[in-house]
Amino acid sequence: MGFMNKQVFRVGFSLLMAFWLALGTLTQPAMALTGEQKLVSEVWRIVNRTYLDETFNHQNWAAVRQKILEKPLADSNATYTAIGKMLKSLDDPFTRFLDPEQYRSLQVNTSGELTGVGLQIALNSENGKLEVVTPIAGSPADKAGIRPRDRILKIEGVSTENLTLDEAATRMRGPSGSLVTLLIEREGETEMEIRLTRDRIALNPVVSDLRVSTEGTPIGYLRLTQFNANASTELAHAISSLEKKGAAAYILDLRNNPGGLLQSGIEIARLWLDSGTIVYTVNRQGIQGSFEALGPALTKDPLVILVNQGTASASEILAGALQDNGRAQLVGETTFGKGLIQSLFELSDGSGLAVTIAKYETPQHRDINKLGIKPDKVISQAAINREQIGTEADLQYQAAVELLVKNSVVAGKV
Repeated sequence: MGFMNKQVFRVGFSLLMAFWLALGTLTQPAMALTGEQKLVSEVWRIVNRTYLDETFNHQNWAAVRQKILEKPLADSNATYTAIGKMLKSLDDPFTRFLDPEQYRSLQVNTSGELTGVGLQIALNSENGKLEVVTPIAGSPADKAGIRPRDRILKIEGVSTENLTLDEAATRMRGPSGSLVTLLIEREGETEMEIRLTRDRIALNPVVSDLRVSTEGTPIGYLRLTQFNANASTELAHAISSLEKKGAAAYILDLRNNPGGLLQSGIEIARLWLDSGTIVYTVNRQGIQGSFEALGPALTKDPLVILVNQGTASASEILAGALQDNGRAQLVGETTFGKGLIQSLFELSDGSGLAVTIAKYETPQHRDINKLGIKPDKVISQAAINREQIGTEADLQYQAAVELLVKNSVVAGKV
């Protein structure tokens, strides 16, 4: 009897071991992802959880991941290429992978300093071409005469046709004093080759000045070039200083301002508003969040905002908020039309991921993506150089002054 019990135990133990080994064999591939595969999965999960379009460009997002993981990933370069291919299937140029160097560069850019040619760029959503949003004021690109909407065809002889935004930006960045050649295409003109000397570009986003119109109205002129981390603080200081100097009206120049940090745009809107909604955000569930003015505003003086085709993103949020709340009139040209919001995620290997997580609507629920914001007073003008901004040659600025003088007289300020 004891023998039989031993036999039963041995058979039972053998079957248990066989079952355990078989189970281990079946589950091992799912548990043994390589480091490269884990990074792909990490990116996939973030997009799966946060991306604005819940159809993922009308495709099976899980199947996209599976197809990528079926192929061997030899190293980080192969992994980055695979991730780029996976994201490209979304057909969204703003949702993109950033290798560690590109991720650090983006962090530097929003913090207020960079070294390069000084161009803000985007991929045209209709034709996929690399397009200039605006040159940064005083940068090598600005001094060379590069304009908003110029198309960059080649960088150092390399076609930009298959480059991502960050690959193009990386090729244009480099040590101060080094040279880079761009092939530029401009509407109605022949292609031109422009050679630039890279430089360290200080991103002080605010230029301010007190000016007096011919009618005697003291006007505070403010030019905001970018929404970086210190933009709202610098602008608040400038407004306070101009108030002390006796400004009775203001011009806020957002022309060729490509945007930047969403929170910076919200904080700057709060400088001008006592109350009211600044912007609505809409995610893929259609849930609306909103950001409100907290009051009190730094000044109640009349305000005109200058805009043009290079006014984009956070600039459009600010312009739309102040226009819809009746706080400011807009003068110039219809804005760029970027109504999407990206969030930046740091990945486990030091790289980064920018994902379109929402779209925004103005306080009156205008969706301006690809449409832009139309000014209250449309004034078109040929491109002017930096020295002509705010002079008699600047027709948009002169129109803004005329509006402010009229508003200031009506309000009894002069």
